[in-house]
Amino acid sequence: MDELIKTVSEKAGINPDQAKSAVNSVMEFIKTKVPGIGEQITAALAGGGGGGVVDAVRKKIGI
Repeated sequence: MDELIKTVSEKAGINPDQAKSAVNSVMEFIKTKVPGIGEQITAALAGGGGGGVVDAVRKKIGI
């Protein structure tokens, strides 16, 4: 998760606290709208794998 927060901070030109808030908001949105995917992304960001979901999401959003 820290890597994603750092990337968002750098690409958006915002401080890490703002990036963390943004990432957490997006994760909550995803978990609400598509619970299965949201849980896989959370697990992957925590180091628990994710079956390539994070790589696919990063590719789609350009990070």
